[in-house]
Amino acid sequence: MDTTNHAVLDVKGLNIFYGNFQAVKDVSFKVNAGEIFGLLGPNGAGKTSTLSAAEGLIIPVSGNIVVGGYDNAKQPRHARANMGVQLQATSFQPELTVEEIIRLYAGIYGVTLTEANMQEILSSIKLQQDGGKKFGQLSGGQQQRVSLVIAMIHQPPLVLLDEPTTGLDPQSRRQLWEKMEYLRTKGHGILLTTHSMEEAEAVCDRIAIIDHGQIVTTGTPSGLIEENRERPEVIKASRRGKITLEDVFIGLTGQEIRA
Repeated sequence: MDTTNHAVLDVKGLNIFYGNFQAVKDVSFKVNAGEIFGLLGPNGAGKTSTLSAAEGLIIPVSGNIVVGGYDNAKQPRHARANMGVQLQATSFQPELTVEEIIRLYAGIYGVTLTEANMQEILSSIKLQQDGGKKFGQLSGGQQQRVSLVIAMIHQPPLVLLDEPTTGLDPQSRRQLWEKMEYLRTKGHGILLTTHSMEEAEAVCDRIAIIDHGQIVTTGTPSGLIEENRERPEVIKASRRGKITLEDVFIGLTGQEIRA
């Protein structure tokens, strides 16, 4: 698939205030079809506010957000129909079974599922024997796989993933990485927020680092490492001699612990 200049998310000049506090300052970036785009930043840097604005949960003071060709402000229903969202903490009904939850959300999105469709979905997330198990009985990794299926049930061009692998064991994390990479091959654009520099370096095609509400830099993981390896603050952050994405991140955003 040719994804050149095919943006599934286009954010321009985004400004978000909470009272007199400006959380996001003139943020602009694009997520293309067939791309995993990482949004990285310390706590309180503006990641969540930016993501919430893209979801349509926060109305910015100014700026423009286009999802799948639809303006978030002028065509909010169309914009939301063109995105899927997986949050860090799932809030599905714990007493419902996996199959019940999948059918419930398929119905909400107007997607008809046959029994064969259901078995295919369960097999894709390695829960073919657990369709009748209650959601609350699943492990964290299993819950995240179900959550990703729900986000993708209507095959949206844009998928928003908010720290999806937090708290997962290495095996579950790798399985989600593989699923993200599979979605990329199918032409879906993914906006990923994560605190894991290893994750960003492993799966992201491009990343943007945001700090104090502003985009500090944007580029490929390898490109950002190369561009910043000679900066004194990056060299100082390095602990093993080899410059990593984490060294670049610390060098650009500082070593102070954020609340």
